[in-house]
Amino acid sequence: MQFWSGTPFMSAKDALAVAQLLDEAGYDGVICADHMIYPRRLTSPYPTGADRPPWSPETAWPDSWILIGAMASVTRRLRFSNAVYVAPARPLLEVAKQVATASVISEGRVSLAVGAGWMREEFELMGQDFGNRGKRLDEMIPALRALWQGGWVSWSGRYYQVPELMLEPHPSAPVPILCGGESDAALRRAARLCDGWVGTAYAWDDAAAYVQKLTALRREYGRHDEPFEIMLALLEPPSADLYRRAEDLGVTAVMCAPWAGAEDLPYRAAIERFAETVIAKCR
Repeated sequence: MQFWSGTPFMSAKDALAVAQLLDEAGYDGVICADHMIYPRRLTSPYPTGADRPPWSPETAWPDSWILIGAMASVTRRLRFSNAVYVAPARPLLEVAKQVATASVISEGRVSLAVGAGWMREEFELMGQDFGNRGKRLDEMIPALRALWQGGWVSWSGRYYQVPELMLEPHPSAPVPILCGGESDAALRRAARLCDGWVGTAYAWDDAAAYVQKLTALRREYGRHDEPFEIMLALLEPPSADLYRRAEDLGVTAVMCAPWAGAEDLPYRAAIERFAETVIAKCR
């Protein structure tokens, strides 16, 4: 079982220090969240159906790839990904360049976890079509893999046309691409096109249902024998037994916040305590 932590709602300065502590304590990775802006006039409904997201307009969302590059420079083995990166809100070549650069800087310690997004305002401000974002994401995934191959590369599809060009630096090994989202379209995208799926936080029965659905979809697409990552958080109290059962279920990585519920402990103490009482017993 892999143990990942996250930077959402954490200052960029704290994230760098925490990444170093996680690296030293033997955690496996760190995820970054993504939003470009918070518009004064927000009309897009939040996916839960709420009128507003559960964070304030002042909440900081550091750019994922700048933050990942910075964290990679101060760590040795920690891996980095997203939960999730709204890739179709950006131009294809921009995403390809940023992720490729982060992969090279980190010596292959990154994966890209994509999501279709929900905030129309972000897409419009970035000059990207909100209405066809899912279809464009379906094409963006194989297009990115083609553009990362090195040498003269190109892509010709329905939504993206890239003439022959050099995109350097390019990753020395394939960058894993995961997909987030709980809709049928998102789960099918993960099972059909991606190397894994990233969820959010679930009660045990809900987590099991998603794992079973993904397993069935991968079988439907003839991919059930291929390696596949499933990363999520569990709402049950953390314990070695819980994570062993999750691994048996098919979960490959859990997201955890060692400092949650331990406000009386500084980051270092909370991180080390979780490593000693949980992670060490699962290895």
